[in-house]
Amino acid sequence: MAAQNHEDWVLMQAVAHGDESAIDTLYERFGSFVYRCVRQSLSDRAEAEDAVQEIFVRLWRAADRYDPSRAKLVTWVMLIAKRHAIDRLRRKKVRPTNITLEGDPAGPGTPPGHGQRGGHGEEHRQLLVDRINELPALQQEVLTRAYLQGFTLREVAEQLEAPLGTIKSALSRGLARLRDRLASDERVAEW
Repeated sequence: MAAQNHEDWVLMQAVAHGDESAIDTLYERFGSFVYRCVRQSLSDRAEAEDAVQEIFVRLWRAADRYDPSRAKLVTWVMLIAKRHAIDRLRRKKVRPTNITLEGDPAGPGTPPGHGQRGGHGEEHRQLLVDRINELPALQQEVLTRAYLQGFTLREVAEQLEAPLGTIKSALSRGLARLRDRLASDERVAEW
């Protein structure tokens, strides 16, 4: 059993270093298994196939973190696959098909209290866009991906290749700044 764990660790280290034959081996071993797992959660075949590709990208990016003393490789792969399928289902439920800042000002993704008011919906929408654009780049990116695109903070951290704590802090600071600026703008608008 220890020999198999060592072989799995060697395989994942090779995957982490971009060894194409190791990636092929990983896919040969787990591709159909991951597909069956994902297909149970995602009813659409094309969506399941896309999810499998995304899962293998995640496996490749996280390959250097595989620890055979904590779990067998099959367990680790399936854990990542299940988490990805769950995240995808959450995004599907949470995120309407097209959320943009140019969308309906009173629609989903618009902060409470910033919808259409007395014919000034376009002004409020533009104010929101302007205030987000004034934030530091990381805060803009995190707010856009987490709130407007529906990604989890963990996914945003992976996408931006940043620690999860950094992403959480950027979100918190960005929301606080956005709230302060929008509240200040509303007081001025009311005068």
